[in-house]
Amino acid sequence: MGIQIGLLITRKGGVAYVVAGDSNSISIPRLQRVRMHPGRLQGLRFIHTHLTNVGLTTEDLTDLAMLRLDMMYAIAVSKDGKPTLAYGAHLVPQDHSTKPWNILDPTHTPNVNIPFDRFVRELEDSIYRSHSVRKVNASKDRAILIATASSITDTVRIQMEEFKALTLSAGITVLDTVIQKRPRPDPRLIVGKGKLKEIVINALAMDANLLVFNQELSPSQSRAISDLSDLRVVDRTQLILDIFAKRAKTKEGKIQVELAQLKYAMPRLVGARPALSRLAGGIGTRGPGETKLEIDRRRAKERISRLEYEIKLISRKRGITRQKRSKNRVPIVSIIGYTNTGKSTLLNTLTKGKVFTADMPFATLDPSSKRLRFPRDLDVIITDTVGFLRELPEELRKAFMATLEELDEADLLLEVIDLSDPDIEGKMAAVDNILKDLGLQSRPRIKVFNKSDKVDRETANAYATRYNGCAISATNKLTLNPLIEKIQDFFLSTDTSITGSQTSSNTHQD
Repeated sequence: MGIQIGLLITRKGGVAYVVAGDSNSISIPRLQRVRMHPGRLQGLRFIHTHLTNVGLTTEDLTDLAMLRLDMMYAIAVSKDGKPTLAYGAHLVPQDHSTKPWNILDPTHTPNVNIPFDRFVRELEDSIYRSHSVRKVNASKDRAILIATASSITDTVRIQMEEFKALTLSAGITVLDTVIQKRPRPDPRLIVGKGKLKEIVINALAMDANLLVFNQELSPSQSRAISDLSDLRVVDRTQLILDIFAKRAKTKEGKIQVELAQLKYAMPRLVGARPALSRLAGGIGTRGPGETKLEIDRRRAKERISRLEYEIKLISRKRGITRQKRSKNRVPIVSIIGYTNTGKSTLLNTLTKGKVFTADMPFATLDPSSKRLRFPRDLDVIITDTVGFLRELPEELRKAFMATLEELDEADLLLEVIDLSDPDIEGKMAAVDNILKDLGLQSRPRIKVFNKSDKVDRETANAYATRYNGCAISATNKLTLNPLIEKIQDFFLSTDTSITGSQTSSNTHQD
């Protein structure tokens, strides 16, 4: 017939599947019997023909690894239909450095002689022990980061490093990063099918259990990638939502995060049968499956409405607070900037505060305000805001509008910039774009170049001079004097009457 034929054989020697391919390839169907434990093999070996003497193909080895087959054999067939060489391979315990399989030497088919029962039992025990040891030592998710780009430039690499920092901030161990060069992402799998299989094989070799994509995936893309890889799949939005959920401490912050999570999850509340959401009834659509789906969606919508109402109340309360400040003529200074530039550290140093800080993206999420008296008889309210980020998910941007409303009342913005960041110009441009989106690009602003202790003095002074800003080290109070003078000069030159009705306090929580 000129086609490849394959058999999936159980350990008892029974034929579980007969598979027919074409002249060049053969595809194993989705298996109904699946052994879920990652330390165990499938319990099936695949023996199939090759019409040319090419040995095991990449597809053969990929199927062996992804399906965790007991063994893979390809029997080359001569032109007259006689079997010639047999090419075999089996999985091996993974040591994080080699391919997850061992390729056997080709043998004439009649001479293949493996004590299969004992061999596969010992092999599986060895793999199971290896997995058990890793499981004890692996307390975190272990991920491979994936992105696509039309060309791999320094900017793309820097953005991937930023994405890696986000992933580490979520408590995930990063084992590898993959950037595939392609004109546009694949509409179904983001990366090509062959590339995804290569990534999955590397994931098996490294014992990764998570694929993290540096973009938002549609529900269908997420399902397709998960089905092909048999690994958990997370996109950029899920990752950021998870970080925000871990860091939010106040009631307001938790409400905003939950709202963003629900809006993200709504289109994904379809389950295994997406057609149910488009059918009114009929055979196969009635009953508890449809009812459960509709209940979940209705509850989610009701919860979203409730959270949006609570955010409106928060916004209203903030408005009343701002009106009181306006009546008392207390000037407001808002600290803004890209995430992980040292905003909270600066607030703590200026006010002797104790806001949580850490060298990671989004270490602090909840807004914090403190009252501060400067040496020249000037009281101000200093507020810290959530860090900015390029390509912040729309759900999060909308949910945090109540927090960003604080910026509308700010008399002065302190933009904190990390001098040691290799992408300093790109981050500054990103902040400018976000302020433009918020309608705040014309608000008075002082650029504060932080972490001056991590660069040479000439570089720090050059940036400060170029942008008429200040070079500081937020951890060193002695370096803040020029910044304090600039803030005082701004307010005293703008309105000398603002000091008349201020009360003295330098650590009062607003």
